[in-house]
Amino acid sequence: MGTAEFDLISRIRARIGARGDVVLGIGDDAALLAVPTGMQLVVTADTLNAGVHFPHATTAADIGWKSLAVNLSDLAAMGAVPTWCTLSLSLPQAEETWVDQFLDGFLQLAEPHGIALVGGDTTRGPLSISVTAMGLVEAGTALRRDGARIGDDIWVTGTLGDAAMALHGVLEGAEASASSRLRLDRPSPRVAAGRRLSGLANACIDLSDGLLADLAHVCERSGMGAEVDLPALPASAELQQLDAAARWPLQACGGDDYELCFSAPPTHRELILQAMDFAGVDATRIGRIVPGQGVRALDGGGAEWHPARSGYQHFR
Repeated sequence: MGTAEFDLISRIRARIGARGDVVLGIGDDAALLAVPTGMQLVVTADTLNAGVHFPHATTAADIGWKSLAVNLSDLAAMGAVPTWCTLSLSLPQAEETWVDQFLDGFLQLAEPHGIALVGGDTTRGPLSISVTAMGLVEAGTALRRDGARIGDDIWVTGTLGDAAMALHGVLEGAEASASSRLRLDRPSPRVAAGRRLSGLANACIDLSDGLLADLAHVCERSGMGAEVDLPALPASAELQQLDAAARWPLQACGGDDYELCFSAPPTHRELILQAMDFAGVDATRIGRIVPGQGVRALDGGGAEWHPARSGYQHFR
Protein backbone atom coordinates (compact mmCIF):
# COMPACT_ATOMS: atom_id res chain seq x y z
CA MET A 1 0.00 0.00 0.00
CA GLY A 2 3.02 2.32 0.16
CA THR A 3 2.36 5.53 2.05
CA ALA A 4 -1.34 4.67 2.42
CA GLU A 5 -0.46 1.69 4.63
CA PHE A 6 1.27 3.91 7.17
CA ASP A 7 -1.57 6.41 7.00
CA LEU A 8 -3.96 3.61 7.99
CA ILE A 9 -1.68 2.49 10.82
CA SER A 10 -1.48 6.06 12.11
CA ARG A 11 -5.25 6.32 11.87
CA ILE A 12 -5.67 3.18 13.97
CA ARG A 13 -3.01 4.20 16.51
CA ALA A 14 -4.68 7.58 17.03
CA ARG A 15 -7.75 5.83 18.45
CA ILE A 16 -5.89 3.66 20.96
CA GLY A 17 -5.18 4.95 24.46
CA ALA A 18 -2.08 4.31 26.58
CA ARG A 19 -2.03 1.66 29.33
CA GLY A 20 0.48 0.75 31.99
CA ASP A 21 0.59 -2.94 31.05
CA VAL A 22 1.46 -2.05 27.43
CA VAL A 23 5.13 -1.13 27.63
CA LEU A 24 5.31 -0.62 23.85
CA GLY A 25 2.32 -0.80 21.54
CA ILE A 26 1.41 0.10 17.96
CA GLY A 27 4.21 1.59 15.88
CA ASP A 28 7.18 -0.71 16.49
CA ASP A 29 8.18 -4.12 15.11
CA ALA A 30 6.47 -5.86 18.02
CA ALA A 31 4.66 -5.03 21.23
CA LEU A 32 6.11 -5.26 24.73
CA LEU A 33 3.59 -6.42 27.34
CA ALA A 34 3.80 -6.83 31.11
CA VAL A 35 2.42 -10.18 32.34
CA PRO A 36 1.63 -10.13 36.09
CA THR A 37 3.33 -12.60 38.38
CA GLY A 38 1.31 -15.75 39.06
CA MET A 39 -0.75 -15.47 35.86
CA GLN A 40 -0.69 -17.58 32.71
CA LEU A 41 -1.03 -16.07 29.25
CA VAL A 42 -3.92 -17.40 27.12
CA VAL A 43 -3.53 -16.82 23.38
CA THR A 44 -6.05 -17.41 20.58
CA ALA A 45 -6.31 -16.38 16.92
CA ASP A 46 -9.11 -16.31 14.36
CA THR A 47 -9.35 -15.24 10.74
CA LEU A 48 -12.58 -14.01 9.17
CA ASN A 49 -12.89 -14.04 5.38
CA ALA A 50 -15.56 -12.22 3.37
CA GLY A 51 -18.18 -14.60 2.03
CA VAL A 52 -17.08 -17.36 4.41
CA HIS A 53 -17.40 -15.97 7.92
CA PHE A 54 -19.68 -13.04 7.13
CA PRO A 55 -21.91 -12.12 4.15
CA HIS A 56 -20.32 -9.73 1.66
CA ALA A 57 -22.92 -7.04 2.44
CA THR A 58 -22.08 -6.96 6.18
CA THR A 59 -21.31 -3.46 7.42
CA ALA A 60 -17.75 -2.55 8.36
CA ALA A 61 -18.79 -1.84 11.96
CA ASP A 62 -20.40 -5.27 12.30
CA ILE A 63 -17.30 -6.95 10.82
CA GLY A 64 -15.16 -5.07 13.33
CA TRP A 65 -17.33 -6.23 16.23
CA LYS A 66 -17.49 -9.85 15.12
CA SER A 67 -13.77 -10.14 14.37
CA LEU A 68 -13.05 -9.37 18.01
CA ALA A 69 -16.08 -11.17 19.44
CA VAL A 70 -15.09 -14.58 18.09
CA ASN A 71 -11.71 -14.25 19.78
CA LEU A 72 -13.18 -13.03 23.06
CA SER A 73 -15.45 -16.08 22.95
CA ASP A 74 -12.37 -18.32 22.84
CA LEU A 75 -10.91 -16.51 25.85
CA ALA A 76 -14.25 -16.89 27.63
CA ALA A 77 -14.16 -20.65 27.07
CA MET A 78 -10.81 -20.74 28.88
CA GLY A 79 -12.06 -18.60 31.77
CA ALA A 80 -9.60 -15.85 30.86
CA VAL A 81 -9.69 -12.09 31.38
CA PRO A 82 -9.20 -10.37 27.98
CA THR A 83 -6.09 -8.22 28.04
CA TRP A 84 -4.43 -7.51 24.68
CA CYS A 85 -5.00 -8.15 20.98
CA THR A 86 -3.41 -7.61 17.58
CA LEU A 87 -5.24 -6.91 14.33
CA SER A 88 -4.22 -7.73 10.76
CA LEU A 89 -6.29 -6.30 7.92
CA SER A 90 -6.23 -7.44 4.31
CA LEU A 91 -8.10 -4.84 2.25
CA PRO A 92 -8.79 -4.59 -1.49
CA GLN A 93 -7.94 -0.89 -1.20
CA ALA A 94 -7.08 1.63 1.50
CA GLU A 95 -10.47 3.14 2.35
CA GLU A 96 -10.22 5.41 5.39
CA THR A 97 -13.99 5.56 5.87
CA TRP A 98 -14.26 1.76 5.92
CA VAL A 99 -11.40 1.48 8.43
CA ASP A 100 -12.97 4.14 10.68
CA GLN A 101 -16.30 2.30 10.66
CA PHE A 102 -14.56 -1.03 11.25
CA LEU A 103 -12.81 0.47 14.29
CA ASP A 104 -16.13 1.83 15.55
CA GLY A 105 -17.45 -1.73 15.90
CA PHE A 106 -14.16 -3.23 17.04
CA LEU A 107 -13.56 -0.68 19.80
CA GLN A 108 -17.21 -0.64 20.86
CA LEU A 109 -16.69 -4.24 21.98
CA ALA A 110 -13.06 -3.87 23.09
CA GLU A 111 -13.66 -1.05 25.55
CA PRO A 112 -16.14 -2.73 27.94
CA HIS A 113 -13.97 -5.85 27.99
CA GLY A 114 -10.80 -3.91 28.76
CA ILE A 115 -8.79 -5.39 25.89
CA ALA A 116 -6.09 -3.21 24.32
CA LEU A 117 -5.11 -3.24 20.65
CA VAL A 118 -1.30 -3.39 20.70
CA GLY A 119 -0.22 -4.09 17.12
CA GLY A 120 -0.89 -5.85 13.84
CA ASP A 121 -0.50 -5.40 10.11
CA THR A 122 -2.23 -4.00 7.03
CA THR A 123 -1.86 -5.34 3.52
CA ARG A 124 -3.61 -5.30 0.14
CA GLY A 125 -5.66 -8.33 -0.84
CA PRO A 126 -9.13 -9.89 -0.56
CA LEU A 127 -11.08 -8.66 2.47
CA SER A 128 -9.84 -10.70 5.43
CA ILE A 129 -9.42 -9.92 9.12
CA SER A 130 -7.12 -11.77 11.52
CA VAL A 131 -7.14 -11.10 15.25
CA THR A 132 -4.87 -12.57 17.88
CA ALA A 133 -6.30 -12.09 21.36
CA MET A 134 -4.53 -12.59 24.66
CA GLY A 135 -5.92 -13.01 28.13
CA LEU A 136 -4.82 -13.89 31.63
CA VAL A 137 -5.82 -16.64 34.05
CA GLU A 138 -4.54 -17.47 37.49
CA ALA A 139 -1.93 -20.22 37.09
CA GLY A 140 -3.50 -23.66 36.87
CA THR A 141 -7.12 -22.47 36.71
CA ALA A 142 -7.83 -22.32 32.95
CA LEU A 143 -10.92 -24.12 31.69
CA ARG A 144 -10.01 -26.80 29.16
CA ARG A 145 -11.62 -29.32 26.82
CA ASP A 146 -10.02 -32.37 28.40
CA GLY A 147 -11.61 -32.34 31.85
CA ALA A 148 -15.09 -33.83 31.30
CA ARG A 149 -15.99 -36.67 33.67
CA ILE A 150 -18.58 -39.44 33.48
CA GLY A 151 -21.81 -38.26 35.10
CA ASP A 152 -21.18 -34.57 34.43
CA ASP A 153 -24.13 -32.46 33.36
CA ILE A 154 -23.76 -30.72 29.99
CA TRP A 155 -24.82 -27.08 29.95
CA VAL A 156 -25.07 -24.28 27.41
CA THR A 157 -25.40 -20.55 27.94
CA GLY A 158 -27.97 -18.41 26.17
CA THR A 159 -30.02 -19.74 23.28
CA LEU A 160 -28.97 -21.68 20.19
CA GLY A 161 -29.79 -21.44 16.51
CA ASP A 162 -30.67 -17.77 15.95
CA ALA A 163 -27.50 -16.87 14.04
CA ALA A 164 -27.82 -19.96 11.86
CA MET A 165 -31.43 -19.03 11.10
CA ALA A 166 -30.35 -15.53 10.06
CA LEU A 167 -27.53 -16.86 7.87
CA HIS A 168 -29.87 -19.34 6.20
CA GLY A 169 -32.22 -16.47 5.43
CA VAL A 170 -29.42 -14.36 3.96
CA LEU A 171 -28.22 -17.21 1.76
CA GLU A 172 -31.78 -17.81 0.55
CA GLY A 173 -32.25 -14.11 -0.22
CA ALA A 174 -34.83 -13.68 2.53
CA GLU A 175 -35.07 -10.92 5.12
CA ALA A 176 -33.80 -12.02 8.53
CA SER A 177 -35.39 -10.57 11.66
CA ALA A 178 -33.46 -7.81 13.41
CA SER A 179 -32.92 -9.97 16.51
CA SER A 180 -31.57 -13.01 14.65
CA ARG A 181 -29.40 -10.84 12.38
CA LEU A 182 -27.93 -9.20 15.48
CA ARG A 183 -26.96 -12.66 16.79
CA LEU A 184 -25.18 -13.33 13.49
CA ASP A 185 -23.42 -9.98 13.10
CA ARG A 186 -22.76 -9.07 16.73
CA PRO A 187 -22.47 -12.15 18.95
CA SER A 188 -22.05 -11.55 22.68
CA PRO A 189 -18.92 -13.29 24.00
CA ARG A 190 -19.65 -14.84 27.40
CA VAL A 191 -16.54 -13.57 29.15
CA ALA A 192 -18.20 -12.98 32.52
CA ALA A 193 -19.75 -16.45 32.43
CA GLY A 194 -16.39 -18.04 31.66
CA ARG A 195 -14.79 -16.30 34.60
CA ARG A 196 -17.58 -17.44 36.93
CA LEU A 197 -17.24 -21.06 35.79
CA SER A 198 -13.68 -21.35 37.07
CA GLY A 199 -13.72 -23.98 39.84
CA LEU A 200 -17.22 -25.15 38.86
CA ALA A 201 -16.92 -26.55 35.32
CA ASN A 202 -14.76 -29.55 34.45
CA ALA A 203 -14.56 -28.79 30.73
CA CYS A 204 -15.63 -25.96 28.44
CA ILE A 205 -15.72 -24.95 24.77
CA ASP A 206 -17.27 -22.10 22.83
CA LEU A 207 -19.82 -22.92 20.14
CA SER A 208 -18.69 -21.68 16.76
CA ASP A 209 -19.15 -24.60 14.34
CA GLY A 210 -22.28 -26.14 15.90
CA LEU A 211 -23.18 -27.76 19.22
CA LEU A 212 -22.73 -31.39 18.18
CA ALA A 213 -19.48 -30.74 16.31
CA ASP A 214 -17.94 -28.65 19.09
CA LEU A 215 -19.09 -30.95 21.89
CA ALA A 216 -17.44 -33.79 19.98
CA HIS A 217 -14.11 -32.00 20.49
CA VAL A 218 -14.66 -32.09 24.26
CA CYS A 219 -15.49 -35.80 24.08
CA GLU A 220 -12.40 -36.55 22.02
CA ARG A 221 -10.06 -34.62 24.31
CA SER A 222 -11.65 -36.04 27.46
CA GLY A 223 -11.96 -39.63 26.21
CA MET A 224 -15.70 -39.62 26.98
CA GLY A 225 -19.06 -39.79 25.24
CA ALA A 226 -22.00 -37.43 25.48
CA GLU A 227 -25.77 -37.56 25.20
CA VAL A 228 -27.71 -34.44 24.24
CA ASP A 229 -31.47 -34.11 24.79
CA LEU A 230 -32.68 -32.14 21.78
CA PRO A 231 -35.99 -30.99 23.38
CA ALA A 232 -33.93 -29.36 26.15
CA LEU A 233 -31.98 -27.07 23.80
CA PRO A 234 -32.77 -23.46 24.70
CA ALA A 235 -34.49 -21.48 21.95
CA SER A 236 -35.49 -17.86 21.50
CA ALA A 237 -39.17 -16.99 21.18
CA GLU A 238 -38.68 -16.64 17.43
CA LEU A 239 -37.06 -20.04 17.04
CA GLN A 240 -39.74 -21.68 19.20
CA GLN A 241 -42.21 -20.93 16.43
CA LEU A 242 -40.51 -23.54 14.25
CA ASP A 243 -41.31 -27.22 14.60
CA ALA A 244 -38.62 -29.59 15.85
CA ALA A 245 -37.69 -30.80 12.35
CA ALA A 246 -36.77 -27.24 11.34
CA ARG A 247 -35.44 -26.06 14.72
CA TRP A 248 -33.08 -28.86 15.77
CA PRO A 249 -30.71 -28.65 12.78
CA LEU A 250 -30.26 -24.92 13.44
CA GLN A 251 -29.71 -25.39 17.18
CA ALA A 252 -27.58 -28.53 17.11
CA CYS A 253 -25.61 -28.05 13.91
CA GLY A 254 -26.00 -24.48 12.69
CA GLY A 255 -22.98 -22.79 14.27
CA ASP A 256 -22.16 -19.11 14.88
CA ASP A 257 -23.78 -19.18 18.34
CA TYR A 258 -20.66 -18.20 20.33
CA GLU A 259 -22.26 -19.48 23.50
CA LEU A 260 -20.38 -21.62 26.04
CA CYS A 261 -20.92 -25.36 26.34
CA PHE A 262 -19.52 -26.87 29.52
CA SER A 263 -19.67 -29.92 31.70
CA ALA A 264 -19.91 -29.89 35.48
CA PRO A 265 -20.77 -32.29 38.33
CA PRO A 266 -24.49 -32.51 39.23
CA THR A 267 -23.57 -31.36 42.75
CA HIS A 268 -22.74 -27.93 41.27
CA ARG A 269 -26.14 -27.26 39.72
CA GLU A 270 -27.28 -24.59 42.16
CA LEU A 271 -23.85 -22.96 42.26
CA ILE A 272 -23.79 -22.78 38.45
CA LEU A 273 -27.21 -21.17 38.30
CA GLN A 274 -26.10 -18.62 40.88
CA ALA A 275 -22.85 -17.98 39.02
CA MET A 276 -24.64 -17.48 35.71
CA ASP A 277 -27.12 -15.16 37.40
CA PHE A 278 -24.20 -13.02 38.57
CA ALA A 279 -22.81 -13.12 35.01
CA GLY A 280 -26.14 -11.99 33.61
CA VAL A 281 -26.70 -14.97 31.33
CA ASP A 282 -29.08 -17.93 31.35
CA ALA A 283 -27.72 -21.47 31.37
CA THR A 284 -29.57 -24.69 30.54
CA ARG A 285 -28.78 -28.35 31.21
CA ILE A 286 -29.00 -30.20 27.89
CA GLY A 287 -27.44 -33.62 28.51
CA ARG A 288 -24.77 -35.67 30.23
CA ILE A 289 -21.27 -37.06 29.87
CA VAL A 290 -21.33 -40.87 29.50
CA PRO A 291 -18.85 -43.69 28.89
CA GLY A 292 -17.93 -44.29 25.27
CA GLN A 293 -17.04 -42.07 22.35
CA GLY A 294 -18.74 -39.33 20.37
CA VAL A 295 -22.01 -37.44 20.80
CA ARG A 296 -25.49 -38.95 20.60
CA ALA A 297 -28.40 -36.57 19.98
CA LEU A 298 -31.68 -37.90 21.40
CA ASP A 299 -35.22 -36.88 20.44
CA GLY A 300 -38.11 -36.60 22.88
CA GLY A 301 -38.66 -40.36 22.90
CA GLY A 302 -35.03 -41.24 23.55
CA ALA A 303 -34.33 -42.34 19.96
CA GLU A 304 -31.10 -41.22 18.34
CA TRP A 305 -31.43 -38.36 15.86
CA HIS A 306 -29.06 -38.30 12.87
CA PRO A 307 -28.59 -34.91 11.22
CA ALA A 308 -27.28 -34.48 7.69
CA ARG A 309 -24.15 -32.90 9.20
CA SER A 310 -23.05 -32.22 12.76
CA GLY A 311 -21.65 -28.75 12.12
CA TYR A 312 -19.71 -26.45 9.85
CA GLN A 313 -16.55 -27.80 8.18
CA HIS A 314 -14.02 -25.47 6.57
CA PHE A 315 -12.48 -28.14 4.33
CA ARG A 316 -14.68 -30.85 2.83
